Amino acid sequence: MSEIDDVLSAAAKIVEDFGNHRTADYFAGFAENASFMFYTHGSRLDSRQAYEELWAKWEREDGFKVHACRSSNQLVQLIGSGAAVFSHLVSSDIEFAGEVSTIEERETIVFAKVDSAWIAVHEHLSPKPSENSVE
Repeated sequence: MSEIDDVLSAAAKIVEDFGNHRTADYFAGFAENASFMFYTHGSRLDSRQAYEELWAKWEREDGFKVHACRSSNQLVQLIGSGAAVFSHLVSSDIEFAGEVSTIEERETIVFAKVDSAWIAVHEHLSPKPSENSVE
């Protein structure tokens, strides 16, 4: 397997675990010191634990549940032998307060190679532009 294939495999596992609401497996794909930038949250999350706490709050207070997640338009950019940037379009079926809706986003995940395995160290989400966006 090539390095790009290895990164794609690590990203696919994160997407699959997220899409099946396998919380522990999903978070295991991220380093403890990973950071997260979500356009739906006012500040950067500076650790996996901070994101896990926010996720638990969403579940508890908002009835948050992930029903599915699909990835398309994937790109992996290797940076030397120890880092990679994975970007893609992501379509997620998310439940809040008993209502399921599909959210279309763009996502970038930065991976680092640690002990021959790729682990996510940063995630950034932004809304997918509308079809009418100016190019």
